[in-house]
Amino acid sequence: MLVNGAVIAGKSAVKGRSAEETEQIRVVLRERFESLDTEYALAVAENQKLRLVEIGDAAGDDQADSGSKTAERDAATSLLRTLLDRRQQAEAALQRLDEGTYGNCEGCAQPIPAARLEVFPSATTCVACKSTRERRAG
Repeated sequence: MLVNGAVIAGKSAVKGRSAEETEQIRVVLRERFESLDTEYALAVAENQKLRLVEIGDAAGDDQADSGSKTAERDAATSLLRTLLDRRQQAEAALQRLDEGTYGNCEGCAQPIPAARLEVFPSATTCVACKSTRERRAG
């Protein structure tokens, strides 16, 4: 479905990707964004509920209770950050699709393999450039 080609200009087809293929990609990315957006909204609501319960239920807590609540709060915050990051990645992928740069590596400008985009539709780099970045960071 996510066909590797070169640059796409808006919704028109360029260099090996038809307008239909581009629209299929847009649908997949939009569905991914909407799913993550819904999941994020639910996680925010759950986090707020957790905080309200925590505020009203703190009387009589010992160190273990306090530690457990802190661990739950940290896990919830981590989940929110992860969901927000993934949602932003999906939104950025849609923007790259509109700009005509979706599917091309930010590092070397070569097309990102279709298999990589199918597994990770928000990918911005090919495997080689990603590996290089990770080696430099580590």
